Amino acid sequence: MTNSFLKLATEGNKAAILKQQIICQYILGGDSSITDLSKAVNLSVPTVTKLIGELIDEGFVHNFGEQGTAGGRRPNIYGLNPYAGYFVGVDLRKDSVMMAAINFKGQLIDETTVDFLMDNDPRSLDRLCDVIQNFIRARKIARDKVLAVGVNISGRVNSQTGYSYSYFFVEEQPLTMLLEERLGTTVYIENDTRAATYGEYMYGDAHSEKTMLYINASWGLGLGMIIDGKIFYGKSGFSGEFGHFPLLDNEIICRCGKRGCLETGASGSAMHRIFLEKLKEGRVSMLSEKYKKGEEITLNDILAALLKEDVLAIEILESVGHTLGKAIAGLINMFNPEVIVIGGTLSVAKEYLMLPVRNAINKYSLMLVNKDTQIKLSSLGERAGVMGACLLARSKSLGLF
Repeated sequence: MTNSFLKLATEGNKAAILKQQIICQYILGGDSSITDLSKAVNLSVPTVTKLIGELIDEGFVHNFGEQGTAGGRRPNIYGLNPYAGYFVGVDLRKDSVMMAAINFKGQLIDETTVDFLMDNDPRSLDRLCDVIQNFIRARKIARDKVLAVGVNISGRVNSQTGYSYSYFFVEEQPLTMLLEERLGTTVYIENDTRAATYGEYMYGDAHSEKTMLYINASWGLGLGMIIDGKIFYGKSGFSGEFGHFPLLDNEIICRCGKRGCLETGASGSAMHRIFLEKLKEGRVSMLSEKYKKGEEITLNDILAALLKEDVLAIEILESVGHTLGKAIAGLINMFNPEVIVIGGTLSVAKEYLMLPVRNAINKYSLMLVNKDTQIKLSSLGERAGVMGACLLARSKSLGLF
């Protein structure tokens, strides 16, 4: 079932391509009657009726029965069969991996987060595959029902060629192929910020907008762009290196090897570095005792302290937020977007982050340009990435883009 029209569509079969269009319309528009569907895909009712019948036989579409109307006949409503298959999303982070599974209809089945320290070596790749397989087995999803796996990785990722240039790079073989050999199913990789952008766009509060910028304020700093309803990749697939704008005059060496990158002053890693520097100078915090004992202080520790109104943590985030807001003001002046969504690890701080960001935007952006731009906090939070991974795996498998 899983390779029927999908495989034929890639080979140029006309009927299979029309079926693919119907599936994509259901993804974008939801369940509908045959009459409404025929209008949406610009095909005759008899043609759509025939194709729907074949898709039902193949297990991809389900007849949900009659739906009441104000008067007249009650049309049957058709839509995606949720049990036709499943898509797994994997969101790799600094010290953990979040995984989720959605059904064919796009509904969340389950999600989990496990500790995972990623190293850039073959053994780490093998461990990652074991973690993914364990997740699938624990949900009792049959192997042939896993239609695709989407994996998010930070850094430079070319999702078209399947190469990751920051992790697990092997010149002779794309990362997608290495993963497919181990997992036994189709694998797509994506930059973590772009995946979160897509997750937020599809399932967040910005779905009705055509132009959206997504700021991933986590350990690093990334930018995802939706332009005319589509992810913007750039010529080589590396768009969105927002954190490496050379905007700061601080002479701090960034992880990319250059100096003055925005990430060195407006990210989770910047907040972590400045916080430890202040503790070393003798500033007081509820984490002072932990620091004096030589215990590790993580970014999550600092954010937890901030949410308990730790003055030092609040002060540092205000500075980081101001720097970030100033840079976002530049994006507004440049792109004039409908909405900017701020997500990632730092978004748990909510108004502690948004207040300095908004103040800086108001100060540094042009009023005529920014007046119609909405600034929103991510509604999905840290789940945006893994949801984006699931949805991208589905969209790419089914030919949505």
